[in-house]
Amino acid sequence: MSNQLKGVSNQLIKELNLNKNDLTKMLYDMILIRKFEENLKQLYQQGKIHGTMHLCIGQEATAVGACFPLTKEDKITSTHRGHGHSIAKGTDVNKMVAELLGKVTGYCKGKGGSMHIADMEVGNLGANGIVAAGLPLGTGAALTSQMKKLGYVVLCFFGDGATNEGAFHESLNLASVWNLPIVFFCENNLYGMSGSIKEMTNIESIAIRGTSYGIPSETIDGNDILEVIKATTAAVERARSNNGPTLIEANTYRWEGHSRSDARKYRTREEEKEWKKSNDPIERFKTVLFENGIITEDEFVELNDKAIKQIQDAVVFAENSESPSLDSLMTDIYV
Repeated sequence: MSNQLKGVSNQLIKELNLNKNDLTKMLYDMILIRKFEENLKQLYQQGKIHGTMHLCIGQEATAVGACFPLTKEDKITSTHRGHGHSIAKGTDVNKMVAELLGKVTGYCKGKGGSMHIADMEVGNLGANGIVAAGLPLGTGAALTSQMKKLGYVVLCFFGDGATNEGAFHESLNLASVWNLPIVFFCENNLYGMSGSIKEMTNIESIAIRGTSYGIPSETIDGNDILEVIKATTAAVERARSNNGPTLIEANTYRWEGHSRSDARKYRTREEEKEWKKSNDPIERFKTVLFENGIITEDEFVELNDKAIKQIQDAVVFAENSESPSLDSLMTDIYV
């Protein structure tokens, strides 16, 4: 790390009033998300996870950084690539793995799978398999907070592909008109299901779409967790102070395919290697903490080993849990 970058990072840490416990917890959560996803990939390859699955390896800084300024009472809405969001908001990894393995101890009793994890106790209103579906849900939750004077803020995660859906534009328009306490957080990982965002959208940045609705908007480096925290903290404070919504576009990169069936023919392996080598959000943050004397190599190893153990324990918990009985096939069904 250059002295200039070291100075900027140190200044941001002081500006955001982050202590060692905060910084260590954030690094741990990022590692935990990475280990969670790597283990899921193995379980899927072993045939223990059925259906599809969307991994967020490479996007750990957006999830942890965006959730850092939120309280337990604040809400999030998530996406089909939502495991990181859930973990960052405080969701139990034991129940998450159990859900993915289709066990009764899972959040949806094994019926929801990867794309439908929710945990109301920590303010996680749920992931969604429908592109952009979390946007109107988050807007509705923000309206509830405003009308009932509940005081919570909503942070709505979505991907770049969602910004071409009508639900995106309708949600931003209503949130702006009604001055709702919501942060629209776009994880722009540069690729949709089958191609580059450059082939899907003819604009300079997604952030400019917010300005057309009178919403303060900015584009940030989504792989720099300190930059994510700075932008999100300001947006959350704005929403909590009744100053309305914000749109944040966080540029990041998913290391894996769109889903497990994606052969990634739309990008080169050289591009993927370069992102992994020079723009790994965990390595970048670890370097910042090392260079600023906040943690040591030994402490990092301890965090890494602790995360591995926690996920291993979660897998054991899930594999030892019961599968749903045939009698439960029609329970928890609503018409």
